[in-house]
Amino acid sequence: MSYDLTAEFPLEEQLVYLNHAAVAPWPQRTARAVHQFTEQNLTRGASDYLEWIKVESQLRHQLQQLINAKSYNEIALLKNTSEALSIVAYGLEWQAGDNVVSSNQEFPSNRIVWESLKEQGVELRQADLNTHCSPEAALVAQCDKNTRLLTISSVQYASGLKVNLEILGKFCRENNILFCVDAIQSLGAQSFDVQAIQADFVMADGHKWMLGPEGLALFYCRKEHLNTLQLRQFGWHMVEAVGDYNRQAWQPAKSARRFECGSPNMLAIHALHASLSLLLEIGLDNVENMLAKRIDYLIEKINQHPQLELLSPSLYARHAGIVTFKHNQIDSDVLYQALMKDNVICAARGGGLRFSPHCYTPLEKIDEAFIRLDNVIQQNRSLS
Repeated sequence: MSYDLTAEFPLEEQLVYLNHAAVAPWPQRTARAVHQFTEQNLTRGASDYLEWIKVESQLRHQLQQLINAKSYNEIALLKNTSEALSIVAYGLEWQAGDNVVSSNQEFPSNRIVWESLKEQGVELRQADLNTHCSPEAALVAQCDKNTRLLTISSVQYASGLKVNLEILGKFCRENNILFCVDAIQSLGAQSFDVQAIQADFVMADGHKWMLGPEGLALFYCRKEHLNTLQLRQFGWHMVEAVGDYNRQAWQPAKSARRFECGSPNMLAIHALHASLSLLLEIGLDNVENMLAKRIDYLIEKINQHPQLELLSPSLYARHAGIVTFKHNQIDSDVLYQALMKDNVICAARGGGLRFSPHCYTPLEKIDEAFIRLDNVIQQNRSLS
């Protein structure tokens, strides 16, 4: 099934946008939702706050559907992935000698927070995902009887490597190891099922593949862990009797709202609610298939180019929405700067150029990116 999403993404004609792994453009409906929200604030203030709370509730249900959580009560709305990772890292009770297993390709957010536990006697073990027959085997090899938690990005931000979360989740469950997934490079790009992967914790910002704004993130906490994570932040919004300001006695909310200490980001909530409505209308299976077509097309263009080398995995099962490559002679940072000046919006990651289209990206725009890349290559030759 194909979808014409041109009207939803009226990007400037000269722009080739291949940077969804960083920050995504908003759909048209999201811009309209934000405009309507600002108009309400301008003309009515918070008169419609009760309606805003309904949108907040709807967003939790959308996120529940997005990841196949058992209940929307397992969904918290936090500021970002880093905050969610910190809630897990500093909510667990550690013993000296415990270790956390991760990889050597993680974004700093999924490394620094675990390194900070060193003062508590917790070791971070970083598996080299290229040293075993599979990334999963490399991670499993680092685990032992003292491994308390395995934390991994579903898709690596630089290489684009996709790990098999079901294999890792099964291993963790069988060995009484907590399983934490940074899904920021998956949610909104591919189907995701917390039941199938047996995840204990999942977190992801909304401003990449979910096509939402910065400043709002999903945090999934499996029901049985809601009461085991020690709370480190407190305020009016995280109590069970929320809104009862005269009550002196309080207890944390029974739901994942217990991790939301203060006022919600209503502007971002309205925006992400609109963005997810588009993805859910299309269907995540369709989104994944549409994106896969573009990734295959991109990889084919790279492989056909005599001077380009693919750095991302080529196997279908190992890539998602990120393709990283390099030129065999010209420095990637030089190419990146030149492409950005020529309105090819991309990123320099992992020693190469990172292209990350979305399901709506026209194939013609990918062709245009390579035309401009060849122009940059020719210009660089003439200067050398």
